[in-house]
Amino acid sequence: MTIPVGRILGWTIVQSLLAGAAISVASTMVLLKFLLERGELTTLHGRVVVAITLAEDLAVVAMTVLIPALASRGDDRLAVLGRALLLAVVVLGPLLWLARRVIPRLLAKVAHTRSMELFLLVALAAAIGTAALTARLGLSIALGAFLAGLVISESEFAHEALARVLPVRDIFVAIFFVSVGTLIRPASLLAELPAVVALVFLVVGGKFAVWTLVIRGAGYPASTARTAALGLTQIGEFSYILAGVARNYGLLTSAIYDAVLATSLLTILINAMIFRRTPGWVQRVVRGNEAPPPPSGHAVAPEGQVIICGFGRVGREVAAALDAFHIPYTVVDLDPEATREARTRSASAIFGDAGKESILHHAGADRARLAVVAIPEFEAARRCVIALRAIRQDLPILVRVHQQHQHAALSEAGATEVIQPEVEAALTIVRHSLDLLGVDHRLARRHMEGARAHWPEAARVEDMFSEALMAQEMTVRDHALIGQSIELTYIRERSGAAIVSITRADGHEVVNPRAEEKLHLGDRILAIGSQEQLDTLRRICGELGVPDYPG
Repeated sequence: MTIPVGRILGWTIVQSLLAGAAISVASTMVLLKFLLERGELTTLHGRVVVAITLAEDLAVVAMTVLIPALASRGDDRLAVLGRALLLAVVVLGPLLWLARRVIPRLLAKVAHTRSMELFLLVALAAAIGTAALTARLGLSIALGAFLAGLVISESEFAHEALARVLPVRDIFVAIFFVSVGTLIRPASLLAELPAVVALVFLVVGGKFAVWTLVIRGAGYPASTARTAALGLTQIGEFSYILAGVARNYGLLTSAIYDAVLATSLLTILINAMIFRRTPGWVQRVVRGNEAPPPPSGHAVAPEGQVIICGFGRVGREVAAALDAFHIPYTVVDLDPEATREARTRSASAIFGDAGKESILHHAGADRARLAVVAIPEFEAARRCVIALRAIRQDLPILVRVHQQHQHAALSEAGATEVIQPEVEAALTIVRHSLDLLGVDHRLARRHMEGARAHWPEAARVEDMFSEALMAQEMTVRDHALIGQSIELTYIRERSGAAIVSITRADGHEVVNPRAEEKLHLGDRILAIGSQEQLDTLRRICGELGVPDYPG
């Protein structure tokens, strides 16, 4: 479309092609910000928009390499083009190898130090080093920085790197747009007003029509095609890069370059007013007679999803219980070994600081039904609770604490419930001690109720003595349990009863059996628990009809 417009404006075919290449690239950064603010990043049209802009960013790599070939004359053009393509292969080949082999291992070693300052420095050094290398080889320095981002994104630590770089990015983005504004010369802009108007029309009207047809032709609903196309009606940072490279090689005049800069600012402002806010009349035009799509948060989140922040001993125990009842969960931890162990359990795991909203967003905190904060450090746990509460006001948050004076701080930060392990341990020891000493059950219960008055965070144990514990023996009759370990059958978690001993058919007794102890047909299990827990265990063993399996 830029060729006929360029002929009217007096541009050459090469100038028209380059101007068209520059205005074809939408700003990924601006669109991501708009989608995040509206909570539409995971919607269908949001995923389409992000996929298209990322593909455009990759196309910029090829266009940046090919521009110098267009600047050559006559027979040299093919030779220059060949050299440019060869140079691109020479640069991209080692970078792809680094992305797959070297960078992830380097970042893993840095991550093991648990020094996030060192982690940020290494990530920045990789970006600056790659940019300097490409500039030294005659390519764009911006292209090098873009390729460095691709290299880091190949590692499992990409989300933490992004979270650390985001504040720096926002500063540089502000400086970038201010500098662009200073580059625009008002006198030149007025002189090229017809070119600016034509380019704005092509970006807003032309790109909307083209992308609507393309996305609709790919099989997406009409409303999705129109909404995604509406978001793509702007140009951004890579447009400056392409136009700047072309001007440096003498392929674009300063007037056309200024027109591209002005078009970028104008289209971003128009896009912000239309796509970012989407007034009612725009929604009616875009969606037509189709019903609005349901909110993505409920459609994407797995049923019963839990966020576990911190995967130490406590986090692993919580994960084991969730595994027993087939409840999906995502682990967030700054220890790469912990995230790898979580993945061995077929769970989702993200390396990153759980105190950062961007990391928690990626973990799905906005779609979770529960968050468990099992981070041992108090300040880190408090930051995590604050970040979780900023994402979701209604999200239940359980957090552990070691000191009594920290209880109020975490509750004030937004924790739904604060658990102090020392309190739980003390109450359990007291209960077992009184039981072993033969203290009357009613007197023991009265004492425990008084103790709970001094430990308000232990309110969940108020029914601990509501039903007397008893011991019962039962026989393993269900063939599904035969040859399975206690751990794999999850009979402790499913029943709640404590297994004291297992007596084999030959009379051999296993006292306090370990989790890996296997069950055999006819084993007699001695268990302690409430009547309800023991009945559940008997059903699991096959003594009371159909076994009680989860899910």
